[in-house]
Amino acid sequence: MINKQAHSDLEKSLFESVDSKTPDYIKNNKLIDLSNKDEFIFKLKKEHLEPYDKERNPQGLNLKEWFKNYAKEAEVSTAGIRGPQNILYPHDTRFPINLIGIMLATEAKALVAREQYKDTELIKLAGCEVRYNSQEFLELIARIQAAHGIKTLVPVERKTIPIWMASFLAFKLDLLGGEYITSSHGISVKNATKDLNSQGSQYLPEESMLFVEKIRYIFSEVEKNGCYDIKIAANDNPLISEDVMKELNDGVTLYKQYLLDGVAKDANLNLIKNIKERIVIENVGGSAYRTLSRILKELNIEDKFVWMNKEEDPFFHGIGKYDTDPKGNKTFYDYSVDATVISKDKDGKPYFPVIKSLKYEEKLKDCPLGTVVLITDPDHDRLTVCQIENADKTEFLKTLGVDYVDLGSGRILTVFTANQSFLMIMDFWMQQLKTDGLFDKHPRFMIKTTASARSWDEWAKKNEIKVVNVPVGFKEIANIMKKVEKQIIEHPNNDVVVTDVLGNDINLGINPKLIFGGEESGGMIIGSESIIKSLAGRAAIAMREKSATEAIVVASALSAYLEKEGKTMSEYLEDVFKTNEIISKFDIREDIAYYNESEPDIEKLKQAKVAGEAQRTKNDVFYLTMAVAKKMGKMNLEQIKEILKDTFKELNFDNLTDVKFVGDGTYLEFTDKFIEIRPSGTDAKTKAYGAGASKEEIKNFARIMGNYSGDLTALYEKYVDMDLYKNSKELSLKDYALFTNKDANNASFVIPDYKQTLIFNED
Repeated sequence: MINKQAHSDLEKSLFESVDSKTPDYIKNNKLIDLSNKDEFIFKLKKEHLEPYDKERNPQGLNLKEWFKNYAKEAEVSTAGIRGPQNILYPHDTRFPINLIGIMLATEAKALVAREQYKDTELIKLAGCEVRYNSQEFLELIARIQAAHGIKTLVPVERKTIPIWMASFLAFKLDLLGGEYITSSHGISVKNATKDLNSQGSQYLPEESMLFVEKIRYIFSEVEKNGCYDIKIAANDNPLISEDVMKELNDGVTLYKQYLLDGVAKDANLNLIKNIKERIVIENVGGSAYRTLSRILKELNIEDKFVWMNKEEDPFFHGIGKYDTDPKGNKTFYDYSVDATVISKDKDGKPYFPVIKSLKYEEKLKDCPLGTVVLITDPDHDRLTVCQIENADKTEFLKTLGVDYVDLGSGRILTVFTANQSFLMIMDFWMQQLKTDGLFDKHPRFMIKTTASARSWDEWAKKNEIKVVNVPVGFKEIANIMKKVEKQIIEHPNNDVVVTDVLGNDINLGINPKLIFGGEESGGMIIGSESIIKSLAGRAAIAMREKSATEAIVVASALSAYLEKEGKTMSEYLEDVFKTNEIISKFDIREDIAYYNESEPDIEKLKQAKVAGEAQRTKNDVFYLTMAVAKKMGKMNLEQIKEILKDTFKELNFDNLTDVKFVGDGTYLEFTDKFIEIRPSGTDAKTKAYGAGASKEEIKNFARIMGNYSGDLTALYEKYVDMDLYKNSKELSLKDYALFTNKDANNASFVIPDYKQTLIFNED
């Protein structure tokens, strides 16, 4: 086994399992040897494209099969092209994420960049968090880009930075884009490359397809000529530069100013500086600490926080990991590091497996009642808000739909969903703007995903804030920002009008300001009161990636305010519900995983994933076809109701008002709730969301509809055109493309003269 030291028995068992299931021919493969720090050539051969065979093709890497799956994911991916990897032997091409695949994708992206910007100085950024093999991937990406003459900025000593910092710097420094290595809050054995464009936004599928086509071209060259050479530059190539990041303190200097212009206004900072009980930051994976601690110090509030898990660890300190699966079977099982995941124990009792693994009953025992705990993930873009409360509050919490964990000694930890915590954050931020006399200076709007809380829409309506709903994925939020910016720049005195994914044309008013952009999975951004300018003068109303740092600043100010008022967060949530006459107080998400993502045997994993994807697609297309048919006028609402009532006799569809395709899922709107059934864009999972006036009701809808097999009933076949059923997925993708491209801001990125900026002027 290579170069990895286990730090716990559980991690050791994972390593041993992976090692035992890795064939010797893969262990002995030295095709990419990054210990060679000099320039070298990787010669891609025909043999590499075909499957391995000990006798007939001992050089086989089965890259055709790898590419087929990679290209499929690129078409629909919501958050980078993700997948499991061989954590001990990262060149293993049986896994979706591997050194050979990273090499091919990077070579293809470099070729696309060179075609689009001939004879021009190109600068990109490469960064990563703490996952297994991330440093190797980062080095390989930087060395290949250097071989193509592309300058790559890397953090000092090539250490970790958050995804939002990579995104922020791509925009702020007017870079061609960036490569960021992460799988967000996913399980430890997963990894991914998030491709960032010049805006700092994740690639839309059409951007990904450009380099996917270039990989196809590389393979055709191999077939035609027998081989294709990929140059890997020397590790110390001067085009791989730490100098700029060193000058910028890894971006902290610029980001501090961005925060001061936005959420870190004096009103918020002064509240935090006067807080009595320190706030706990749970630093899952350890990689947020390196950047966030410096930012808090720059803001002069670092002494108001207590840190947990400062050390960087790709096993994430064992968080979310168990030696049994949800059914009690003895095996390694990873629940991810999403603190809001709810599972059921072998007796059917619901619990938070990730929070249970944090062992808070011991670690928080000396923290007083009222202590706020902020949990952030390895790439530091998501936030979960918790608070220690008295156990006598449990009945009150149930009326709000807030879940909790028993800490013992008469204490509980309330665990707010992002839908709940972000509702409090946006309300508090609005109050701060009003106190500063800023709120009414511009019309205000919010961008949210359809899967996020209905309470957000109700709150916004009460406060005369327009809402733009988009599909899941932060790149969708960024796409709307760019559409708004285009209209503001081109027609500054006109109303800005955008179309949301529900088909509504929304008038945002003249020169509107984004008050909040976010999604139920824990990612958010807050717009700036003034236009954000890049060094070359490009304009933005907000940054393109979710940032847990922005969320932490506002959540901390809210905590300090509530401490001063003598209120808990749950009491503030109740106030927000009452003041804004919120009906849809409750929200739910059911995650239906069709296989064990942690399975170390890749062949079993592949088979299970393929079978799971078939189940996921069958469930998806059952609902999707009805939405597509209704839009095309081939079905009416009454027919859809009839099918649903016949299929789900235990559910009531009498007050169903509409069924729509929303870019990546099917949205069922009722008078008192919504249910959305959505296939995961990155795995064999179905996600079922609900929000409404009754928690039990939406939970039943989400559980039953999310777990449905997708089998077609006789009534379904009576009303639904079977040709449409077969083609509905393809038709929906065309519909999604129409939404994405309508009024799109597709202005070409113009490479600036970097020598004219102080940062890049080496003289």
